[in-house]
Amino acid sequence: MQVTMIYSLKSRLFMFCLLLLSQSVLAFELETVKVTDNVYALIGETGPRTYDNHALNNNVGFIVVDDGVILIDSGASPSGAKLIQQRISTVTDKPVKWVINTGSQDHRWLGNSYFKQQGAEIIALSSTVEEQKKHIETHLERLKNTIRERANDIQPLQATRVLEEVNNRLLLGGKNIQLNFPGDSHFPGDGYVWLAEEQVVFTGDLVYVDRILGIQSYSPVASWLKAFNKMVQLKPGYIIPGHGSVSDLNKVQQQTGDYLKYLISGVSKALEDWLELDETVDLLAESAGQFKQLQNFDSWHKLNINRTYLQLEADL
Repeated sequence: MQVTMIYSLKSRLFMFCLLLLSQSVLAFELETVKVTDNVYALIGETGPRTYDNHALNNNVGFIVVDDGVILIDSGASPSGAKLIQQRISTVTDKPVKWVINTGSQDHRWLGNSYFKQQGAEIIALSSTVEEQKKHIETHLERLKNTIRERANDIQPLQATRVLEEVNNRLLLGGKNIQLNFPGDSHFPGDGYVWLAEEQVVFTGDLVYVDRILGIQSYSPVASWLKAFNKMVQLKPGYIIPGHGSVSDLNKVQQQTGDYLKYLISGVSKALEDWLELDETVDLLAESAGQFKQLQNFDSWHKLNINRTYLQLEADL
């Protein structure tokens, strides 16, 4: 009787541990959004990179074609890439045959090796590849601190097909796709993917919605706005942003385009008035009411003003 009770307790404990393990594995998954026939967005979290979300605080997407799947961006690690593959498998059993990297930030391309091992061709602009090489050490260090052991099997793998032109037309699995460089934005060298037939654009980090965009020291604000305006000229019906929900032109204009305009015009006026940096930050921090609802506003807005000021001041 005692032996049976001990065995029963051990069994229950074992099953409880399995349940906890399964819950931790399934705690995060990308949201699958069908945009048009055979075009899907995989929506990541809008908060920070974490261990639980495998550093997938961004969006990727995919297109199902006759011969397989075209993946737009591959995640920040092989573990993240595996999560992407799992979401694709809920839609189709076709293999990922092409991976297009829109940018050089870690979660755009450090899952490349996972899909390359499965036979996928990796495609990117030459400007993107150049920037990937510049930032790789910084990105790897940050990922090691965030996703810990999940970063151990990252193999930085750049594109196997590098596109030298600014505007590129591709025919992949019978699907016409454009991979274009509109100008430097969040990261220099980033591009966007345009599906003219479906009126869908995968913007990469050119566009942020639902959360405030982040200007880094290497993010040229004036060029970013020009690149955004080039994308707008496409007049897409569906916009899959780098961060946030699938949107229309009105929303991305309000939350990305108008915010960039606000920073540039506000800082330019402050410089004309000979305001110091701290005065400019205080002034623009108080007059940005239309953007305060965006996630991460409190942590990023003042920093964005600061970096915009330093950039525009240097250009005087």
